[in-house]
Amino acid sequence: MARMRLDELVSQLRAAYGTALRSMVLYGSAARGNQTDKNSDYNVLVIVDVLDVSRLTAASAASRAWTEAGNPAPLTMTMSEWRGSSDIFPMEYADILEHHKVLHGESPFDGIHVELSDLRLQLEQEAMGKLLKLRQGVLASGNDGKRELELLSASVSAILIVFRSFLRLHGSSVPTDNVALVNDVAARASFDAEPFARVVRHARGEAALKPADASVVLTGYLHGMEQLVAYLDRYQARPA
Repeated sequence: MARMRLDELVSQLRAAYGTALRSMVLYGSAARGNQTDKNSDYNVLVIVDVLDVSRLTAASAASRAWTEAGNPAPLTMTMSEWRGSSDIFPMEYADILEHHKVLHGESPFDGIHVELSDLRLQLEQEAMGKLLKLRQGVLASGNDGKRELELLSASVSAILIVFRSFLRLHGSSVPTDNVALVNDVAARASFDAEPFARVVRHARGEAALKPADASVVLTGYLHGMEQLVAYLDRYQARPA
């Protein structure tokens, strides 16, 4: 069965939402131009005037086909929700604002901005959450190298989102290359970049890690996240 293409999603959601559809925006790795990881997918923001059960039902077939093709379900919001939520989702908004492509309709970005104090709070929460999840994964892995490697592979995309937000918090430009991103964050937060760079290269298919490597890499990976969390706990965001 053929996988749904991005242009097909746009066409089908236009038909489903009709005149209520205000904008469709591509964001994430595809919009940044570094969609090279084997786990890459297409992230789409959908903004409509009104969302009710009938409209969601009309869009459900297209959304289901899109997710079955391996992509996240479209992030679907009303225009009023989109304009009022940058304070509760500052990491996501900052990521979308920096790299996006409008696929349909008007640009929804006029007047949208992210406060650094909001970004710092969510960033610390997310970094701590990722660290706790990693520890839970280590406990569940039972010192099995294959399972540890799966844990590293599954975690890297979410951790890179944290890293990009970390640089934005400091007013720094965010490299499109993920190894350069890792190096920049590690230098600022004083941890070893190499375990993270190795996982990035593994995810890109450039230098595969072996299960026998996983324990050593995971040790450095955990230590790096601990250092990042401690740094953020001490950090005071400067006023914009």
